[in-house]
Amino acid sequence: MSRSRYTRRLPAAAVAAGLALALSACGGEAADTAASPASGAAVDQLDPNADLSKQSLTVTVWDGYTPKELPQEIKSKLKFDLKVTLHDTNEVAMAKLTSGADTGIDVAFVSGQYAQALNEAGLLEPLHPELIPNLANLYPEAKELAYDKGNTFSVPYTWGTTGICYREDLVKAKPSSWNDILDPPAEAKKKVTMMTTERWLALPAIKALGYSVNTRSDEELAKVKEKLLAAKPNLLAYDDTTFGDRLKSGEAVMVEAWDGWCPTSEKNIKFVVPEEGSDLWVDTMVILKSSKNKEAAHAFINHILDPKVHGWAASNILYKVPNKAAMDIVDADLKAQNTPLQMSPADLLQGESIIDLGEDSAKFTRLATEVAAKQ
Repeated sequence: MSRSRYTRRLPAAAVAAGLALALSACGGEAADTAASPASGAAVDQLDPNADLSKQSLTVTVWDGYTPKELPQEIKSKLKFDLKVTLHDTNEVAMAKLTSGADTGIDVAFVSGQYAQALNEAGLLEPLHPELIPNLANLYPEAKELAYDKGNTFSVPYTWGTTGICYREDLVKAKPSSWNDILDPPAEAKKKVTMMTTERWLALPAIKALGYSVNTRSDEELAKVKEKLLAAKPNLLAYDDTTFGDRLKSGEAVMVEAWDGWCPTSEKNIKFVVPEEGSDLWVDTMVILKSSKNKEAAHAFINHILDPKVHGWAASNILYKVPNKAAMDIVDADLKAQNTPLQMSPADLLQGESIIDLGEDSAKFTRLATEVAAKQ
């Protein structure tokens, strides 16, 4: 099994601030739960008996996030042509989808809060569950996601949490708190990494202080910034992509990590969710309102939710999928070697769902920029 090194969340620094503002513009004011599809928006009537061979589909997704043979599989089983285009980051995908130009994209893979922003901008087609019978394979908990309760405009593809990935042979005590990253013990100083992506850069300090991952409070964010700046002298680096390799080599002994990217199949590398709690992140599939191939789009999502197809993601990129039938057929030895795959939906839902913050997203952009720039 291989793990693809796609950069699913890492933003391009030169455009991060501008994209955050674009997200704010399309996101509107998010509440604790996501808005339903834009009020007054017409819902297309779809034909359950449509001839799919007369349609085609263009999908944008992270590199390595779906099987390379998927276009051939779709052509064989569903009889329409599938074109796969790639985006490196959520921000790149959003730039495509919110440009106002006709991109020809029918289905997009984006993280949950970005799906929420697209929906609030009126850019997404409400789902037609009758055309996606494999929705029945999802865990009941997959309908409880704060950015889209009931899966009205998005279908979860992968989900997970963030925690501390560490070398148990190189630390004197098992880390249990985000403060173990922010104020590490002597043997770990200058051997700790944290993430660069805005919401995840802030996460350790937010949770250590007892705040919500979706805080909008200027007072709370000021305290978060203070804590992040105090932590900076003890860090080895800010790193979203190579922290696993740093752990393997011993250059790092503790890192902030997404669960599926913690290489727990390696000897002495473990993953823990700190006692203060963490997030629940979700990557989703959405259908664009502008799509002229909506029946094919629904058929595509239904195909992805087939247990054998969806199980590929858990087996190859080592992220859990919210599909019970798929997780049930993942190789038991693989689960045993990669402990984050053993987390239950109930465990995951103890984390706090990340939602779109509308105009307040810019506060996290500013926070990350100021922390990174501080010498």
